[in-house]
Amino acid sequence: MKSRQTFTSEPQLALFAGEEGQLQRLRQSLLSWFSTQGRDLPWRQTWDPYAIWVAEIMLQQTQVATVIPYFQRWMEVLPRIPDLAAAPQQQVLKLWEGLGYYRRALNLHKAAQILMQEQNGEFPKQLDQVLALPGIGRTTAGGILSAAFNQPLPILDGNVKRVLARLVALQHPPAQCLPLLWALSEQVLDPLQPRSFNQALMDLGATVCRPKQPRCGECPWQSDCSAYNQGQHLQLPMSAPRAMRPHKHIAVAIVLRGEEILIDQRPETSMLSGLWEFPGGKIEPGETAAECVVREVKEEIGIDIEVVAELATIEHAYTHFTITLIAFVCRYLGGEARPLQCSQVRWVSPAALSEFPFPAANQKLFPYLHAWLTEHQGKWNAS
Repeated sequence: MKSRQTFTSEPQLALFAGEEGQLQRLRQSLLSWFSTQGRDLPWRQTWDPYAIWVAEIMLQQTQVATVIPYFQRWMEVLPRIPDLAAAPQQQVLKLWEGLGYYRRALNLHKAAQILMQEQNGEFPKQLDQVLALPGIGRTTAGGILSAAFNQPLPILDGNVKRVLARLVALQHPPAQCLPLLWALSEQVLDPLQPRSFNQALMDLGATVCRPKQPRCGECPWQSDCSAYNQGQHLQLPMSAPRAMRPHKHIAVAIVLRGEEILIDQRPETSMLSGLWEFPGGKIEPGETAAECVVREVKEEIGIDIEVVAELATIEHAYTHFTITLIAFVCRYLGGEARPLQCSQVRWVSPAALSEFPFPAANQKLFPYLHAWLTEHQGKWNAS
C-alpha cells in the first residue's frame, strides 16, 4: 500500500519526514522524465567549466531562447578563460550587448582575470573559491560545479523555487523561506547524479511546472506534489507584494558637429557602467525636456549646444524602474568636450555607432536617427 504524504506546509518543517524510499522515487521519476523530455541545450553538450560558467551567468534573469545565440557567439570569439581575460572590456560589452544586466559581463571579465592570476587560468573545483569570484552566488556556483564536475551541490533558481514550493505546498512566498528551500533542494538532490538531477529540476520548472498554466498531467512528480493534491497548484507559490516601480523622464541629446555625433561612456561606478550613450539626464522639475539636454550636456561634457529638432520619444523598462526617453537632435555651438561626469567622450561618425556597446534604450533611437539623417542628408550640419 502506498504510504501517505508526509509533507507539511509549515515553513520551519516543510521537508520530507518520510523514508529514503520516497526521495528515491522522486529522484528516479525525475531523471527518467529528463532522459526523454530534457532540453537539448548547447552548454549541456560539454563538461567544460568555462562554457558552463558563461552559460550560467547569461541565464541569470534571461530566457534560454535569448541566451543561446549569445552563448554560441561568445564561445566562438572567446572560447577559453585566457581569451576572456585578455579581451578588451569594450569587446566583452559588445558581445553582451542586448542581454541586459551588463554588470554580469563585467564580473565575468574581472573573474577571468582573477583566475589567470590565481588559478593559472583554470576554473576552481572548490566551492569556497568559486563563491569568491565576482558575480557568482550559491545557485550559480552549485550549477557550475554540479554540471562541470558532478559535485552534489544544490541549486535554487526561480524555476527550482517554484517546483519545490509547490511540492510541499509552501504557504509563504518563497523569498521569505530561502533557508528552508535550500535545505529541501539539498535533500531531494540525487547525490550520485547531481549534474543530471539539477538540470532536470530546472527543466521541470521551465517546461512543466510553469508560473501560469502548469502542465501537471505531464509532471513526473504529480502524485507527490502537495499543491496538486490539495488543489492549490494554480495558487502556489504565493507572491510577495511588489512595490510600484518608479518612473523617470529622461532627455538625451544627439549632438551633431559636422559629420560627427557626440557619445560618452558611463562611469565605472554607475548603472550600465562601461556602455556608451547619448549624453543627457533626468528632467528636473520646472524645466522642459529641451532645456534639460542643454543643461545636462553642459554639466557632463562642458560644451554648448542648441536644440534643432525633437527626434523621438520611447518607453523602456528596467528591473526596478521605467523611463520615458525623449531624444533631441542638437547642434554643437562651442567648447571643448571633456569627460566631466563620465569616463570618456568621443566624436564618431554615424556609421561607427554600431561599433560601440549601447544600452537597449539608446539602441531604440538608432532607427529614428538613421531616418532623420537620411532625410536631412547634406543639410543637418549646416549652421
